[in-house]
Amino acid sequence: MNLNIPDNVEINSNELTVIVATRLYEIGKLSLGQASEMIGCSKNSFIELLGNL
Repeated sequence: MNLNIPDNVEINSNELTVIVATRLYEIGKLSLGQASEMIGCSKNSFIELLGNL
């Protein structure tokens, strides 16, 4: 998949992965386990991450 992100948007691939995983979880496309696996953390850490957004 290719994304065309404007040059003035400062984001690294890890940040983008977190954004995509959290959004896919929010809309029901990923389970909690799938989303946490996608970003490489535990389910509890992912839940904490969601609480900090």
